[in-house]
Order: sequence, then C-alpha cells, then structure tokens
Amino acid sequence: MREGWSGFAYIVTNLARFIRPGEVTFSGVNSTPAMLACLAAKRAYDFDFVYINVAGGVQPAPSRIPISSSDPVLAEGSTAIFANEDFYDLCTRGGMDLCFLGAAQVDGLGRTNVSSIGDWHNPKVRLPGGGGGAVMLPTARRAVTWRTEHSKRTMVEKLDFVTAAGGMHGVVTPIAVFVKRDGRLALQSWHPEASLDEVRARTGFEFDAAGATPTTLPTTREVEALRSLDPEGQFERDAKVSLR
Repeated sequence: MREGWSGFAYIVTNLARFIRPGEVTFSGVNSTPAMLACLAAKRAYDFDFVYINVAGGVQPAPSRIPISSSDPVLAEGSTAIFANEDFYDLCTRGGMDLCFLGAAQVDGLGRTNVSSIGDWHNPKVRLPGGGGGAVMLPTARRAVTWRTEHSKRTMVEKLDFVTAAGGMHGVVTPIAVFVKRDGRLALQSWHPEASLDEVRARTGFEFDAAGATPTTLPTTREVEALRSLDPEGQFERDAKVSLR
C-alpha cells in the first residue's frame, strides 16, 4: 500500500516514527491513532520501548485490538497497572519521555485547545477539556499531537482557548509533519501527494519550511504492521480521514 498512502495510514505511521528506543511512551483517552501507532511500532521496529496506555496497561499484550483506546483489553498481559495519578506522577517527575495527546486546535507555538470553540462564555462548541493533557503536555519530555483534518480552523493563528502549553514536540496531520524548532512549529515533511504550497494554504499560522521535503514512504514492515492491526480497514473507515 505504498502507492496511494491514505491520510489515516500517514498519521499512524508518522506518529509511530516519533517513538525512540528505550523510551517510556504514553497514549491517552480517545486516542485511537496513537494507540495504533504504539502497537504498530512494537511490530515494525527493531527496538524496544515501554508502552503505557490510559487503560492502565504497562507493556500490555492485548488479545485483540479494541475500538476504544480506553478498553480494559489494553491492560492484558501488563507488567503493571497504572492509575491516572501514576501517569501524572511519572510525568511530573520527568519519567515520561513521549506522550501522545489529542487536540482540537493547535497554534504555531504548539499550544493546544481542547476546551471550547468560540467565546468561552458563549461557545459554539464545548469540548471535553484538558484532563490529563493540561498536566502532561508541559511536563512530559516530549508531547506529540495529531489532527485528522488539516485546515485553518484546526491549525490556527490564535486558539479560541489555551488549554495546554509547554512540551509540544510534533504535530501530524493527513498531509504534513511538524516539529518544534526555535519555539515554533516548523514543517519537517509533507505527504508525497500534497505539496509545500498546499500545506501553507491550509495552515492558519506562518511556519518555517527550511529543509522540509516529501515524507519518506512507509517501509514494508510499517505497512504490514498497520495492516495486521486493521486487517479489515475498520479503523480507517471509521476515522474518515481525507487528504483533501
């Protein structure tokens, strides 16, 4: 499936590529792409890392791949079970290397909004709120988020509400990968079926693109790992991610 790299597969693969050998890595609630990225990395890469998830599993060996990233099956085979306070404690003590945390809006400084769209006192949409992200984003060594829609309403110049700020390291969308550089998000690469001009046109904030190139295509092992986790393509259909 290297030709016609879908937006969903692009997100999952590039989230997985942020994982480094030996790191402690966490995926949170309502975070199916991040859950799949962590499970895929275990199958695609020749290095080990500690995977912790919001269901409480530490190095889990789930018997099936659940639809929900909070499913208790993600604690099966774990070496330990963590409660929420354990995640936060590990993070604030500097022991969490990489957190995958969701966002509704992201700005050029790498700050996130998961609180409200529109005026806080009279919002168009009331979002779930910061939860653990408000603690973990500023205290994890690195945090990475994703958006399934790349547009000026999600990649914004000004957040409607600043929920969390601090440790953002990277952002992945269906058409681009950003990394933090000199205090702002900078473009690292773009989807081979997109272009730099398209990324600029669909992004609400200015960004540095020095050195950015088309994203390296997925390896055979990356393709096979994701296919083994989603053999019927159900996750991809449910996500409804579009390159356009």
